[in-house]
Amino acid sequence: MLDNSVKNYSQLLPKDLPKIQLNLRMIGLNALELAIKAVMPENFMNESIKVSNSTLIIQNDEFNLKSVKDVRIIGGGKAIAPMAAFLEEKFSRIPNLEYKGIINIPMGYSIKNLGFTESISVNFSSHPIPNKVGMRGVEKMIELVKSSSNESLIFFLVSGGGSALLPLPKKGISLNDLQKINSLLLKSGASIHEINAVRKHLSDFKGGNLARLIFKSSKATLVTLIISDVVGDNFDSIASGPSVPDSTTFQDVDNILKKYNLMDKISPSILSVVEEGLKDRNLETPKEGDKCFNKVFNYLIGSVEKAVQRVKDYLEKENFTVEYFSNKITGEAKLFGEKLYNDYFLHLNTNQQQHKRLALIGTGELTVTIKGKGIGGRNQEMLLGFLECVKKKTIEKDFLILGANLDGIEGNSNALGALIDNSILKKVQELNIHTEKYLRNNDSNSFFRLVNADIISGPTGCNVNDIIFILYDNEEV
Repeated sequence: MLDNSVKNYSQLLPKDLPKIQLNLRMIGLNALELAIKAVMPENFMNESIKVSNSTLIIQNDEFNLKSVKDVRIIGGGKAIAPMAAFLEEKFSRIPNLEYKGIINIPMGYSIKNLGFTESISVNFSSHPIPNKVGMRGVEKMIELVKSSSNESLIFFLVSGGGSALLPLPKKGISLNDLQKINSLLLKSGASIHEINAVRKHLSDFKGGNLARLIFKSSKATLVTLIISDVVGDNFDSIASGPSVPDSTTFQDVDNILKKYNLMDKISPSILSVVEEGLKDRNLETPKEGDKCFNKVFNYLIGSVEKAVQRVKDYLEKENFTVEYFSNKITGEAKLFGEKLYNDYFLHLNTNQQQHKRLALIGTGELTVTIKGKGIGGRNQEMLLGFLECVKKKTIEKDFLILGANLDGIEGNSNALGALIDNSILKKVQELNIHTEKYLRNNDSNSFFRLVNADIISGPTGCNVNDIIFILYDNEEV
């Protein structure tokens, strides 16, 4: 085995599994380990950023550090602590270059061995519901930004989770109001793009407002380093786009709130902000062409594609014929579980005569409309939806499906995802487990703990799109 992120191998690899199924699990879990390691933030930073003498090179662009008076580092997200540590290590080597910063990361994440000095303040705040600690952290970031000058270089570090970790509600909106609408949106089944459209218009930081603030205060150069966790890698959706032009409007917000029947549930203060925004165009977030973006440089330094390529290479070495079937997996998790069987799994079955071993890889981010009170996450609910669809069917060939949130935690569970195979399907059938009961209560994690198929890692420190593997072995036992 590789050095492991997964902590419960003994549970996932029982010795009484049939040989081929055990081998498929080992391959699937090895692929998962490789996927996680491929998207670690420090790897992305090493590939994208170099410092040579007094020249900072980011991808194909060069910045002359001799003309920089000082560096400010701010940001929020699940993956940014290693990013900030990387920058500090680089800038600490440059004589007479002052740097300082503050970042917001989730509570429970470890910064051990990252080597932070007192120049970088690490603020532990809450996710996915914002809290006062996170808000105070953003307020300190604003103070740091406002004290910069035209000769300052501001780094803004962004990854998934940034929307919740960077709360700064508009005047008149309380943090409690913001927490309530975040909770409502997360339970509604709204997509991340829809949720972030709302977040941007209730914030003085998101939706390009950071760029506007810097332009109005110091006109410093702003460099944003982005690790994407959203389908399509749209910059204005990642952490709700504080440094990029916003493509959404107050009208979109109004439509989203009505679409998910939230107008009667949100606070009067939020309703008032939306109503005023609909009336007054000056209250809109900055759009494409706004002069506040003149000295803003946004770089996508990493996404799930790196994991896909690494897994594909590995599976091909294991004699699988591999297809990357989708990089835009979205929608309701349970329904996609059904689609996974009807549209993709059966595709493997029809090609079994052509190839001995087949594999499909998919990436994206599903949603769960929460109606029950159980414990679960989107990948686990998707896999449970698959089982509900096939529980009365016979699958003769050996298969494995693994769905994972590569950051290590999904939903309100402690798992990053789960796996299913012939043995799990056999348990469901022999024990007459009522999968529909778990689905109704959004209790997928309880099911997977029951069948010893939940995957536990704890926070991994990376954050990109989710990944799904389908492995199909036609070898005769």
